[in-house]
Amino acid sequence: MEKARQKCSQAGVTLLCATATVFMAVTGCGGGGESDAKPSPGTPAAVAPGTPVSSTASAPPPHGGTDTTTPAEVLRVYDLMWMEREKAYRGASVDGTDLKRYMTPDALSALEADLLSMHEENTVMRGALGHEPVVSTLAADERPPTATVKDCVDRARWQTLDTTTGWRIPAPADQPSRYVATTRMERGDGKRWTVTEYTANRKRSC
Repeated sequence: MEKARQKCSQAGVTLLCATATVFMAVTGCGGGGESDAKPSPGTPAAVAPGTPVSSTASAPPPHGGTDTTTPAEVLRVYDLMWMEREKAYRGASVDGTDLKRYMTPDALSALEADLLSMHEENTVMRGALGHEPVVSTLAADERPPTATVKDCVDRARWQTLDTTTGWRIPAPADQPSRYVATTRMERGDGKRWTVTEYTANRKRSC
């Protein structure tokens, strides 16, 4: 290093000084040939050979489309059906809802029978019906793909009203405020999930 500084101070050897300085800057920090430099933020880390890939990872769908066989897509359609179902119970009718889009004819027929009973008894629902759905099974490889959604329904803020008096009708004493509901779903040829069966077990708490 001292020789390099002496050379740099001599006139006429500017080029030699620059060359020596660059050489020492490159070779003087070698530390055995390994660099202490760290990758810049955002640089992907290499995956060691044999490292398992997360089971939740999946290849992107072709042509940039949406993967309709994921649990998230099942729950998305289930939530849309749920909102339309609540709307139907508030009016004791499927009129003005999009339930035909989210339920098969058989599943919708069972719901309509329940709504007809409410209409004949002059009752409607008010308030908010809470729930905590999860996809318990998803058979994406079946033809057609099927799924099961388990839900814990909370009716604490869900009230039955008598439309002739406006009075609230108490819920049966033997029914828990939170009960289990099971929904079967199927993905048709149109790549759209629909509810094929909805079963509420109002005697089973959750």
